[in-house]
Amino acid sequence: MTLLDTDTLPSTDHVSVVLRSVRHRSPGESVFHQAVEEVLAALGPVLDRHPDYVEARILERLCEPERQVMFRVPWVDDTGQVQVNRGYRVEFNSALGPFKGGLRFHPTVDLGVIRFLGFEQIFKNALTGQGIGAGKGGSDFDPAGRSDAEIMRFCQSFVTELYRHLGEHTDVPAGDIGVGVRELGYMFGQYKRIVNRFEAGVLTGKGVGWAGSHARTEATGYGAVYFLREMLATRGGTLEGRRAVVSGSGNVAIYAIEKAHALGATVIACSDSGGFVVDDAGIDVDLLKDVKEVRRARLSAYAAERRSATYVTTGSVFDLPCDVALPCATQNELGEQHATALIRNGVQAVSEGANMPCTPGAVALFRDAGVLFGPGKAANAGGVATSALEMQQNAARTSWTWAETESRLENIMRDIHDHTRATAATYTDDADNYVAGAAIGGFIRVADAMLAQGVV
Repeated sequence: MTLLDTDTLPSTDHVSVVLRSVRHRSPGESVFHQAVEEVLAALGPVLDRHPDYVEARILERLCEPERQVMFRVPWVDDTGQVQVNRGYRVEFNSALGPFKGGLRFHPTVDLGVIRFLGFEQIFKNALTGQGIGAGKGGSDFDPAGRSDAEIMRFCQSFVTELYRHLGEHTDVPAGDIGVGVRELGYMFGQYKRIVNRFEAGVLTGKGVGWAGSHARTEATGYGAVYFLREMLATRGGTLEGRRAVVSGSGNVAIYAIEKAHALGATVIACSDSGGFVVDDAGIDVDLLKDVKEVRRARLSAYAAERRSATYVTTGSVFDLPCDVALPCATQNELGEQHATALIRNGVQAVSEGANMPCTPGAVALFRDAGVLFGPGKAANAGGVATSALEMQQNAARTSWTWAETESRLENIMRDIHDHTRATAATYTDDADNYVAGAAIGGFIRVADAMLAQGVV
């Protein structure tokens, strides 16, 4: 039997064989392996009920991207020195629509990270119900400390190579860590210059004044809080009066804090790479935005200007007593030690604003302790859902109001929650198993489309 001769195997053995194949074909890509294992581990009950998925090699095809592009990005810094970075775009699956997913600029970016993010995107995008496929891209370029002119030159060079793979019906990138409206503006301008078309739908996350959508900047953070609210509601709770901690202080974290406050919670802490700030009076969102979005400074600057705040450089934001937690920074930031501390301190619910920020061990501890846990592929789908709304507006050459767009986002997140919970109840008899519900719910939508479209 070869690695892929799996038609006659029980579902658990079939999954094991596929996992071994993934590890063999993609050695050294630990976070990609982790993402694949998390999804495939939940699929046994589905494969038992749908043997046609096994016969059509759906798992094997899902784990292999349709296309991978890797390229050099040469650019000139402000001193006149030539710099060279590496760019990536992994187009994972287009069964439900054009490839869709963000671009990440960060020194930790490599092919394994992009493949992990792209794989997660398959199920996240499917859960939105918005008719979008899955992709991810980025570069090991670090925008921190770079001038606007340097970032512009890098973005123009990056798009000069990537543009040939993009299109509103082919592949539609958005932002991610290190890529915001500024970077997307430079990339869109260069794309427009090259193709000589104002093809608004080729990028999402654009500025509202040039074919962007209201609420796109806020969407991922808002969505994670909406999902958290829906989880709490299943136990008769709300966010009113809850103490919350948020990791990170970038785009997702800032707007998770903003929406949590709007729904009655008090966020007492957030973090950056240097430490975390504790503010028992509640994080001042306006000051946080000024420090992080305008001045691009460290959180220590926030504490220096806020009498009620303290900046801490040891320990973790997750050591603080809280009712709910929103990890919104990066993958695998919340491990078993952090989960143990949160459980000991009475946490009731965790909603992932980042992609896979909780390790498998931490997730298991939350589940065993009865903590409501919203996995990123469901809880942080608000960003890509609103990107799909931006694509709709671009296709119709129209613009919706803030209220209309946010209302649609809120409804999408409610639908994602309800679909995830119903799927978990159907396949695991445990409606609180959002991890399995999200993986299975997204998988079935993609798998059925792949079956319908043949072996492609």
